[in-house]
Amino acid sequence: MSFFNARRGMSALVLFFICGLTEAQEPDTRSPGAPNADSAGRWLTSGEIVDLTHSFDQDTIYWPTETGFRLIRGKAGITEKGYYYSANRFAAAEHGGTHLDAPIHFFDARNTVDQIPLEKLVGEAVVIDVTKSCAESVDYQVDVADLHRWEATHDRQLVDVIVLLRTGHSRHWNDRERYLGTDKVGPEAVADLHFPGLAPAAALWLVEHRSIKAIGIDTPSIDHGQSDRFQSHVTLCGHNLPVFENVASLQKLPTEGALVVALPMKIGGGSGAPLRIVAFMPLRR
Repeated sequence: MSFFNARRGMSALVLFFICGLTEAQEPDTRSPGAPNADSAGRWLTSGEIVDLTHSFDQDTIYWPTETGFRLIRGKAGITEKGYYYSANRFAAAEHGGTHLDAPIHFFDARNTVDQIPLEKLVGEAVVIDVTKSCAESVDYQVDVADLHRWEATHDRQLVDVIVLLRTGHSRHWNDRERYLGTDKVGPEAVADLHFPGLAPAAALWLVEHRSIKAIGIDTPSIDHGQSDRFQSHVTLCGHNLPVFENVASLQKLPTEGALVVALPMKIGGGSGAPLRIVAFMPLRR
């Protein structure tokens, strides 16, 4: 088989999977510009791909009670047989950098990382832009009114979509103190955390009145920094919803119509995992 045919075959296979996910969606609440099986195929062949992932390195931000990412350099160089070879090791906590929270992270007897259905990790991205409110208060919590406002503006409901909360906080990613709200480490740092999140009432509204696939945010946690009960986590995880945290570059996405693929490291029994999340952009009209 030629390289061209192999590549075309792989594209067809991926398209078949995505079309199957799209066709399975009921009810259809999409606006005319929202994705369908045909537009999914166009994204794969000619659309822009946006990486929504922060790189993992020695500067990657982790929860202040966790040890950060370590890349342990191994072999690198020309072997005695004349070819180049390099291999390293890494060590990291589950929850840091761009990562996925599995439902079991905050609720017993729910999905571990390896048990999350792939259908929940692939879907249309809906971007809720609350950057203006978050600029006024670093502790802002996305509320039900913000979700209603998006629905009214786009004339559709939040159904069978991946909701991404754009707070604008990711602009501080290269400044750990501003991103977390403190330069402290260890348990004493938790009380000094300051960043936006999802209000518990909004999390409850989503699980009781809508049916989303997953939810993500461009901050360290789906609960705002000053939360001490993590109620949004508990509500979402209790309903087996995956959560994406420390998502990058949400300002590059449209408010609807992009296709998101969010694949975590498949850790058996894991409560979380590093995540590579990308968006296939719709064609510009």
